Amino acid sequence: MNLEETVENVAVNLLRFAVTELPKDVKEALQKAYREETSEAGKTQLKAILDNVELAEKTRTPMCQDTGTIIFYVKAGAEVKHLDKIENALRKATRRATTKVPLRPNAVDPFKQKNTGDNTGRNIPYINWEIVAGDTLEITVLPKGGGSENVCTMGMLVPGEGINGLKKFVIDSVIKAGSKPCPPNILGVAIGGGSDIAMKLAKKALLRPLDQPNPDPELAELEKELLEAANSTGIGPMGLGGKITVLGVKIDYAVRHPASYPAAVAFNCWAARRATARIYPDGNAEYLTHKLR
Repeated sequence: MNLEETVENVAVNLLRFAVTELPKDVKEALQKAYREETSEAGKTQLKAILDNVELAEKTRTPMCQDTGTIIFYVKAGAEVKHLDKIENALRKATRRATTKVPLRPNAVDPFKQKNTGDNTGRNIPYINWEIVAGDTLEITVLPKGGGSENVCTMGMLVPGEGINGLKKFVIDSVIKAGSKPCPPNILGVAIGGGSDIAMKLAKKALLRPLDQPNPDPELAELEKELLEAANSTGIGPMGLGGKITVLGVKIDYAVRHPASYPAAVAFNCWAARRATARIYPDGNAEYLTHKLR
């Protein structure tokens, strides 16, 4: 198997899937939100979202003009060879997908103020690595839209405030964000570790399916409590009022320094795009979130 070529082809498919077809759990959550929304304006917005999702899937075109900053999560088996080839393959895949899907060029040099034109550049696409046992390679792509990224929040809380301080921080973040992240949103929440660790965990938490509860019963209950609190704000779909502001809350954590209580909230817009595939030693690929067609 030519690993670099296989990864490139699989990644192009993942990018196409991610921006044109929402995962099943997200579509079902939006459909449930439409059924439960009582605000006429909110219901109208959710109907427009669902119509847009259906049209994007039928025409195989991006569901949003902002196809995001490209972030990959790579779970590499320790027995997989030539891992040094993967980064180049993912960059090549991003360039190809920009033209083929197409993706809007969203990579701008912050000093030169010039768009690279192909969604690649220094440290972009960004790759998160995880080494695990085995001989398979699992790749997830998260195209992160600018609107939801702009309201992501990082804070160093007072340790003595504990979980109550975290709850206030999360809900304050939702209220401050308002309509900017195109609600209904998904929230990734993380505490502990350090400022960089908390945000990294919060963003990774966005990958957990909405229909997959937290395996820790206490965190599952906290996720439910924060979801209910966020939806009591009345911000509603697209900020036009209603009972559905957030579709789900996903929590992760790391142990913390006694003197620090870092907390992070990562927002994802209603277009919670992600796609995952697993590549086996023989070169065959299994698409875990979408059906290849």
